[in-house]
Amino acid sequence: MSNEVNEQELVEVLSAQTKVDPAVIRLVLKHEQAFINKAKANAKGEVDIDNDDLVDYVTAQRDVKLDELTVETILDAEMDYLMDKGLAGYID
Repeated sequence: MSNEVNEQELVEVLSAQTKVDPAVIRLVLKHEQAFINKAKANAKGEVDIDNDDLVDYVTAQRDVKLDELTVETILDAEMDYLMDKGLAGYID
C-alpha cells in the first residue's frame, strides 16, 4: 500500500463493502503487502501482480481463515478504491 493511502479510511470502506471484520481485512492487506514486496518490478519499474496468485498466497497463510471468494472480494474492492484515488491501475 502506498503511504498516500489513509489505511483507516481504506479499511472502513472495504469493511462496509464486503461486510468483513476490519481486523480480518487488515490481516489480508498485511499478507497482500508481503506478497507485493516479494514481486519483481519490470524494466519500467512496474510490478505485475497476478490476482489468482495473490489470492492463493493470502488464503495459504495459516492465520487467514477466509475462503478464496472472500479474499478476492476484499482485494477487488481495494483495487477499486485505489483506482478511484488514482493510486493504482491495471497493466494491459
